[in-house]
Amino acid sequence: MYTVAYGYGSVWFVPAPVQTSRDAWVDAGLRALAIGGPEHVRVESVAAALGVTKGGFYHHFADRQALLAAMLARWESQLVDHAIEVVEDRGGDARDRLRTLFGYAGSSPHLLAIELAVRDWARRDPEVATRLARVDERRMDFLRVLFAQVCKDAADPVADAEARCLLTMALFVGQPFLAVTHGDRPREDVLHDAVALLLGAEQISESG
Repeated sequence: MYTVAYGYGSVWFVPAPVQTSRDAWVDAGLRALAIGGPEHVRVESVAAALGVTKGGFYHHFADRQALLAAMLARWESQLVDHAIEVVEDRGGDARDRLRTLFGYAGSSPHLLAIELAVRDWARRDPEVATRLARVDERRMDFLRVLFAQVCKDAADPVADAEARCLLTMALFVGQPFLAVTHGDRPREDVLHDAVALLLGAEQISESG
């Protein structure tokens, strides 16, 4: 609140409240999704997490369904578009780019939690299942381009590249579900070795 002086007095002004951005609502919705699935994404609870009233929600979204759609769009953008951008910006040969991609894939536990929530959601929602299939195909397509260069001298380059693409997807999507241990080795070290094998190493060195 502030005043502006006039010749005969002062007028009080109350600044307009700062509006919570659309991105903030989407980010909060994704956090809620990662914690409790789509059922946990409610306008009232997301507003409470942001520390605002739900009235501001309708400046950005027609309804809860519009928020869910925006969340899926953001998830796809982060998982595919931004990943490709990071890889292309870093550059290098195909193996370098794959290493960058693997590093990006493992760099965000929050992004992984969202992906697991989306996959669970897709089991119950056909539209989400269609979106997930598209995202997986886009990821595979990008891997195919990179592994085609890695496997160009193989006896069957196409089959070799496709197998490595599938193993890569299975590794990064599936391994978080595994509760196995690896003796006295941390999971990160074993993942490092798995990536080395995918990139063409014939065996794992003693140092891992």
